[in-house]
Amino acid sequence: MFLDDRKKSILHAVVDDYISTAEPIGSRTLARKHGLGLSSATIRNEMADLEDMGYLTQPHTSAGRIPSDKGYRFYVDQLMEFSELTDEEIYSIKDAMETQINELSQLLKRASVIMSQITKYASMASTPGKQNSILKTVQIVPVEKGKALIVVLTNAGVIKNRIINIPETVLPEHLITVSNIFNDKLKGLTIDNINASVIKEIELLLGNDSSVLHPVLNGVTHCINQIDYPEIYLDGAINMLNHPEFSDVVRAREFLNFMDAKDVLRKILNSVYKQGDYIKVTIGEENKIIEMKDCSLVTTTYSLGNVVVGTVGVIGPTRMEYSKVLAAMNYMRKKANEEIRKLIGENEENI
Repeated sequence: MFLDDRKKSILHAVVDDYISTAEPIGSRTLARKHGLGLSSATIRNEMADLEDMGYLTQPHTSAGRIPSDKGYRFYVDQLMEFSELTDEEIYSIKDAMETQINELSQLLKRASVIMSQITKYASMASTPGKQNSILKTVQIVPVEKGKALIVVLTNAGVIKNRIINIPETVLPEHLITVSNIFNDKLKGLTIDNINASVIKEIELLLGNDSSVLHPVLNGVTHCINQIDYPEIYLDGAINMLNHPEFSDVVRAREFLNFMDAKDVLRKILNSVYKQGDYIKVTIGEENKIIEMKDCSLVTTTYSLGNVVVGTVGVIGPTRMEYSKVLAAMNYMRKKANEEIRKLIGENEENI
């Protein structure tokens, strides 16, 4: 059945009211509150149709109706308008994102904190793991005779270093050429992309300096392996206890235990890691993880070019204030992307 303008207006009103009150919405309330120009009997009939179509559900026979996951989905995709952030909220995001930081992980941590503070829900963020870490810059710096420092900058803005032993016959001035060769051939690769063909190319270009090949490769591998798993940040999980959906002690304990499992959070964020640089809303049963079936998840990824360098998400009940969350996420993503570009550029210059 097609949703005409009348049904859309009623569904819009039901979702808005339920988000605000957490109480089932009746036809008399809608007729009195929203100026729809319809009698309560007409609204009641329309609500019954919306229930038959799967957009509303009735928790109890004598109660009003509440949105279903399908109703929320239609609301988010077709009916909702972004809220306007307050001046204070805009300032909070700008201040958090523009404060001097040295690593991408710090920026993502701040993004998670500020999203939790503004939305009053739980938030989380993750950095790329080593399997997603792309070499952006590889530099070899002479330290003393027989020793050099390997410095690796990844696409995520993570800097790692390692002292290596090199043949004493390799002069410091030769290391400039060696460094340029490694940087040229390894830049843009993941650790798994450094294969026999790449190594052979480097060996041919090194010529008389090929004795540094394996020490340098071992040093680069060690730097990447230091990155290990993605870092996961969680903020504001306790905020969820302020919502009626989590007033039950057992449900609240289950949720907090679930949110405390970093492997689960990593799985949640990994599931959206390739979504592209936009905001995604996953509602209730759309979530693949069973503990999330009565929650909604709003996520966005941050990219440099086509490479994802971080993910931030907000978790709330399906009765989430979607317009507020999306407005905050949209503005925060804009500011964070600006700072990520600055951060990567500054780190590359400092190597």
